[in-house]
Amino acid sequence: MQSLPDSTHRLIEEFSRLPGIGRKTAQRLAFHLLKSEKDTAHRLSDAMIDMKEKVQECSICCGITEDDPCFICTDNKRNDSLLCVVESAPDIYAFEKTNSFSGKYHVLGGALSPLDGIGPDELNFDKLITRMKSGMELVIATNPSVEGETTALYLAKILGEKNIKVTRLARGLPVGGNLEYTDEATLIRALEGRTSL
Repeated sequence: MQSLPDSTHRLIEEFSRLPGIGRKTAQRLAFHLLKSEKDTAHRLSDAMIDMKEKVQECSICCGITEDDPCFICTDNKRNDSLLCVVESAPDIYAFEKTNSFSGKYHVLGGALSPLDGIGPDELNFDKLITRMKSGMELVIATNPSVEGETTALYLAKILGEKNIKVTRLARGLPVGGNLEYTDEATLIRALEGRTSL
């Protein structure tokens, strides 16, 4: 027997479908909105609808934008010969928060995963290859997973033959981490990528 009103139960179910939100958090969110002013719920629903109607994929980098092409692709101050390839659009904003990358981006839309049926045709490889010109540098910033490594190796192979410098993000120990809790693969990469002081 359900003790909640149908509308509340439905909202909890919808919230719990979101990534990282379990049933208890979904209930907390629903009850917060229930106690809030009506305007709070209207602003939230308006913001979600507005985002779904306005946000689109950039025709150049495949990131997200309201204006096509996006502001990063149209920024003349950015280095056109330096391109960072990422798996998904949120990865761009992780880099942008650092204020240390002056190039442009390309979103693949995932990583190669033959077991999941994701091959080169399912990702934005063709657009990337079209964008790359001789003398450019491609910074591969795929995730440190089997799929991310496979994607990085694939890109290095197909673009390395075209007089394009292909680099990979450095890997190593996180700031504030303890050596005793670090996995072997990370320690090996940290040793291999060590630098002089």
